[in-house]
Amino acid sequence: MPRHGENIRKRADGRWEGRYRIPDLMTGKMISRSVYAKTYAEVKEKLEIAKQTIPSYDIYAEGGPDEPCTDFQTLITKWLQSVESGKKYSTFVKYRLICKKYIVPVLDEYGFRTIDLMRFKTIFSKIMEEEEQYMSDSLVKSIFCVVNQIFSYSALHYHTPEIHMTFRKRFTGNKPVEILNHTEQARLFRFLHHNMNHYKLGVVICFSTGLRLGEICALKWSDIDIDEKVLRVNRTVQRIAIPGRDTKTSLLEGTPKSIFSQREIPLSDDLIDLLFPFYGKGEYVVGIRKPVEPRTYQYHFRRFLSTSGIGKKNFHITRHTFATNCINNGTDVKSLSEILGHSDVSITLNRYVHPTLATKRQHMNALASIYGQFLGQ
Repeated sequence: MPRHGENIRKRADGRWEGRYRIPDLMTGKMISRSVYAKTYAEVKEKLEIAKQTIPSYDIYAEGGPDEPCTDFQTLITKWLQSVESGKKYSTFVKYRLICKKYIVPVLDEYGFRTIDLMRFKTIFSKIMEEEEQYMSDSLVKSIFCVVNQIFSYSALHYHTPEIHMTFRKRFTGNKPVEILNHTEQARLFRFLHHNMNHYKLGVVICFSTGLRLGEICALKWSDIDIDEKVLRVNRTVQRIAIPGRDTKTSLLEGTPKSIFSQREIPLSDDLIDLLFPFYGKGEYVVGIRKPVEPRTYQYHFRRFLSTSGIGKKNFHITRHTFATNCINNGTDVKSLSEILGHSDVSITLNRYVHPTLATKRQHMNALASIYGQFLGQ
């Protein structure tokens, strides 16, 4: 139970959690953050330190009545600066690329010399209607997200009207995700368990925990507690552009995809037995001395598939297969959602809960047995 006057509680896993709120530098809204510790005293101390580091937030720090901004290009530049200082670098690079490729060309073509959000929205909406058919829903959603954040930033700092663009997802139906079938899984697992090495071990871990490619490439032995049988996801790696040199990339090790991706995953006894002979042999589980390049690990995975008589698949199929196996074996959706690091249980439901015909038949037979009891059968 939380103690009176403090936002501290004891979790079901035995750890203490302290929660505090900080301002989001892009929206001005307050968002929650947490610190964890094994004892109440430790988490209280961590919470006090965290509160002392909360940045001050001044809506006029980068503009406002005393520093007017009338140029659209300047507005985007200032917004990107706020993203760079307040978000992950990988997020900044993604948003900067979207601005460069999809937003700035519109400004240049239609001569936006001043901030005219309504005119920009009208023109940009027409352009997107024409281009959406050539883009994925994910890309369109990201573009709309960037534009709306620029609008919000302008309204907050320069008192322009509140404007919002609505993203309408094209309905394509909830198609089941691609997974390895039982025969393919059996062949692959026999290959992986024969002459096991660090690369094979990493693939088994992903099939057993649902880790993403970047997460397994960055996984350290210090993230695995053999005694508690727990794996903690603390980091990921990805290749992104180097500042000032968009054609040059670098392997960046950073925090996971979102705050929900920082999670604890319980490990089975069988997986612990498999890990034990390799435990502590190097800093990283797969790369030993340094993180593995995700593209390189993808090549290893496809070679494993080919040797097992399985066609070319993306590494993410390990995560899809893990999730589907969990659902088919009765794992509740809420638990699976937290293990996968999803921000909302609906993501798990829409993506992975697609019962097989055999499962549906089992439910129908169970219903028929109830009716049979009415007849004394």
